[in-house]
Amino acid sequence: MAWNVGLWQTGGEMKKVAAGCVGALLLLAAGSASAHHSFAMFDRSKETTIVGVVHEFQWTNPHSWIELDVPNESDGVDKWSIELNSPNNLSRQGWKSDSIKPGDKISVVIWPLRSGEKGGLFISLTLPDGQVLDEAAFRHRPKP
Repeated sequence: MAWNVGLWQTGGEMKKVAAGCVGALLLLAAGSASAHHSFAMFDRSKETTIVGVVHEFQWTNPHSWIELDVPNESDGVDKWSIELNSPNNLSRQGWKSDSIKPGDKISVVIWPLRSGEKGGLFISLTLPDGQVLDEAAFRHRPKP
């Protein structure tokens, strides 16, 4: 045991291995954080407005969601999933967990999913009373 302590204290191989492990962990964490916050899945060249009825508003971490029932051309309803910021960030922008309620008919501006699936990244919405809720980070975005 004294040999290991001495090796560590003198800057031997154990110190180099430990430093390498810490560096590798930091790189992995940075990569995960970067991937989590990527907007690559959304087509930011196409702002799309959809109108529908709120099925569910999920005030959850790490991201809130609006599940929206949108009428389609076949007289049916398509389910759209709209990704929003975290509840913490939304609350700092004036949102509340009951800002949107099931049954509300809303108009939502999104960047759609590149895959063509029914979903997108939230930009803004208009409530039935005309109130506009938006994402502060996108207020000054360049228009496509």
